[in-house]
Amino acid sequence: EQGLFREAESEEPEFTDVVELDISGIESSLSGPKRPQDRVSLSNMKAEFEKALTAPIKERGFELASSDLNKTSAISNGYKDEIGHGAVVIAAITSCTNTSDPYVLVTAGLLARNAVERGLITKPYVKTSLAPGSKVVTRYLQKAGLIEPLKKLGFHNVGYGCTSCIGNSGPLPAQVVEAIDTNNLVVSAVLSGNRNFEGRVSQHTKANYLASPPLVVAYALAGTVDKDLTSEPLGTDDKGKEVFLKDIWPTEKEVAAVISSHVSQDLF
Repeated sequence: EQGLFREAESEEPEFTDVVELDISGIESSLSGPKRPQDRVSLSNMKAEFEKALTAPIKERGFELASSDLNKTSAISNGYKDEIGHGAVVIAAITSCTNTSDPYVLVTAGLLARNAVERGLITKPYVKTSLAPGSKVVTRYLQKAGLIEPLKKLGFHNVGYGCTSCIGNSGPLPAQVVEAIDTNNLVVSAVLSGNRNFEGRVSQHTKANYLASPPLVVAYALAGTVDKDLTSEPLGTDDKGKEVFLKDIWPTEKEVAAVISSHVSQDLF
């Protein structure tokens, strides 16, 4: 009735603006560290984060002195580790627009499966969570056998509803908070939500990045945003071999096959 439905013989509509997009120029991106409209390409994440550490606060930086850049804190909480600026302490696949698309959620599940098969584990200080957009998501991930690998990396289903975007990640472990406060560390949250203003996700995460669900999983494995995931390894496998993001990222064909087999109308 409104002339929105088009077929081959339909008259060419007149648009106010026409935007041309070169698909080959699209690259994986995140946004942050303080506003959802500030895009950061995946390949520039490390450089942009390090730049933000010393940038003035009025330029959305953290205004650290150069003498503070290499500060680290030890954590002993059933494990022993050390964190510095950029440590990812929250990795959340959140109930939002990003988690209503089967393609990104299946990609996250396949990435988790591939990571588990290579023997990768989430860094122990990362608080992980999975809050899908609806129970349909749980159903098709279960059908595809992708719930278990997500759980093995710590992404347990915590419910259905707004979570990390509005600070509902819950408190961080006391030992992690102590490590952050001891040296005033600029630590990070990576979430697949749509809001990342400072203080909104957690009072302890000054840097907050919005990312797709598979990148949330990737940063949970890496344990820091101060790493170039396009050129540096996520970790090492059980044989001591370095594993890169490109090694475990599923192909479009693999994702499409899972969706074709396990995402059906009857689920809805």
